[in-house]
Amino acid sequence: MVVAWALGPLAAVAIGTLLLALLLGWLWDAVVTVTRFRATCHRLRQFPRPPWRSWLLGHTGLGKSTEEGLRQVDELVARYRRGCLWWLSPWTPILRLFHPDTLRPLLLASAFVAPKDQLFYGFLKPWLGDGLLLSRGQKWARHRRLLTPAFHWDVLKSYVGVFNQSTHIMHKCIFSHESRCQEQPSEYIKAILELSTLVVRRHHRLLHHPTWLYRLSADGRRFAQACATVHSFTAAVVQRRRQALDRLGRQAWLESHQGRSMDFIDLLLLTKDKDGNTLSDEDISAEADTFMFEGHDTTASGLAWLLYNLARHPQYQERCRQEVRELLKGRDVEEIEWEDLSRLPFTTMCIKESLRLHPPVTAVSRCCTEDIALRDGRVIPKGIICLMSIYGTHHNPDVWPEPQVYNPLRFSLENSQGRSPLAFIPFSAGPRNCIGQNFAMAELKVVAALTVARFTIRLDAGRPPRRKPELILRTEDGLWLLLEPLPEVA
Repeated sequence: MVVAWALGPLAAVAIGTLLLALLLGWLWDAVVTVTRFRATCHRLRQFPRPPWRSWLLGHTGLGKSTEEGLRQVDELVARYRRGCLWWLSPWTPILRLFHPDTLRPLLLASAFVAPKDQLFYGFLKPWLGDGLLLSRGQKWARHRRLLTPAFHWDVLKSYVGVFNQSTHIMHKCIFSHESRCQEQPSEYIKAILELSTLVVRRHHRLLHHPTWLYRLSADGRRFAQACATVHSFTAAVVQRRRQALDRLGRQAWLESHQGRSMDFIDLLLLTKDKDGNTLSDEDISAEADTFMFEGHDTTASGLAWLLYNLARHPQYQERCRQEVRELLKGRDVEEIEWEDLSRLPFTTMCIKESLRLHPPVTAVSRCCTEDIALRDGRVIPKGIICLMSIYGTHHNPDVWPEPQVYNPLRFSLENSQGRSPLAFIPFSAGPRNCIGQNFAMAELKVVAALTVARFTIRLDAGRPPRRKPELILRTEDGLWLLLEPLPEVA
């Protein structure tokens, strides 16, 4: 103001008027924001709210990524069958949804109307980049179109041999035969596991939500280091493949791959849209990081819980074994072929029931760009984060009688009639469903079939698992099982 006065009274008046206008504008924006928030809160009263800690903390700290946290979800679902309102803070309401009827309008909405929310998924951005999991709008639509051919049946067929080979290696590892794979830890896999833990921990610590503050924390520094490990690994792989492609040329490179399957990086390098545009190295790295996490971690969780459930229920394990033995009868080599995957109906039912009881991904979230009407007349206001609980839906007694019981016969053709297709959503559903679900199911079938054909699987009674729902459903100290070779293959 001293400078303004030196310039003359008119300048002082002008600057004062500008400052007053800015202040009034800020106050008006604040009033509008508060008014809209109050209106949203009024509309949210139609959803039940569980008891909270206080008006200031809301439900902060009540949800935990522990065994007790999952049991709390069971209690919430038992009391609020369709969903409830959860306050992460005084200014962050979240709708937790547990029923196909409340999930339907969100899951089936277009990706433009119901995009991934930025609060939770935003924490993954420095790790996974702008890949298919996190991208939005036209970029997501373009990448989805480009990547869909990579998961066509004709491409998946070529991976069955790899599934068989990897299963053979795993079975050798169990008894340390001709393999040192257990003695060679991967810094890349270690970094992925650490990133998963750190992202979930950040969700539960409000002070770590601001990026600038998180970067100053010990967790933030560990996160940055793990990201660097993952990105350097992926970038090196992409660069080597890109150089090989550029050196040979597209046609010669394709000819050099004849007779063997191409992996995911190969397919990303070759993909083109209708205008001939390819993916950039940055896009390829983001998709590779996304599918390395989503493609191996989720399937590993699904497989581990499947073997655990079969160990808990030897009668179902034996029925799977007989089904596989009948399939492989008379063959010189014990391998599952592509055509066999549709000839394992009971094994498939066991896999689905395990994915219901222990879904690798326990929840997905959306933040809609417009109001969403539910069948019962309630409305989800625009901009509200909706946490769609896959675990809660899979354990909802209104949808699944005796939800804690492992019963593969739920998925028989007879028992599946009349059930909502959104009652079972381990791979999500709608436009943003998991693009690799057929790949994952094929992989699970091959590994499960060969394992039960060769081993008896039993529980380690001294090490009961405690579930740990991070980004992927894990356990606190591993899943400990006892495998004994069957006499026929000993």
